[in-house]
Amino acid sequence: MKHESADASKRSTLNMRIKPEERGLIDEAARTLGKTRTDFILDAARRMAEDTLLDRTLLKVSPQAQAEFLSLLDAPAKSNERLSKLMNASLPWETK
Repeated sequence: MKHESADASKRSTLNMRIKPEERGLIDEAARTLGKTRTDFILDAARRMAEDTLLDRTLLKVSPQAQAEFLSLLDAPAKSNERLSKLMNASLPWETK
């Protein structure tokens, strides 16, 4: 049987002030997903935190890798049968 360390099970409290209409909106969205308000807010905040940090991630590459990447971006698109089929398909919301 595995024993969790005391540190692994610790949680801290985060308090916030919120307008009743915002709380209602969050509660409705959480219910829709079958989540608690806490789980919903934590998931949303975690996702936003990760996105924010990833958006500010700096990738360093060699000048050769950068030039190769830019040449691929500048190159004309290659024909793609599946993409062509998708782009020529009728739109599901349009009636014929």
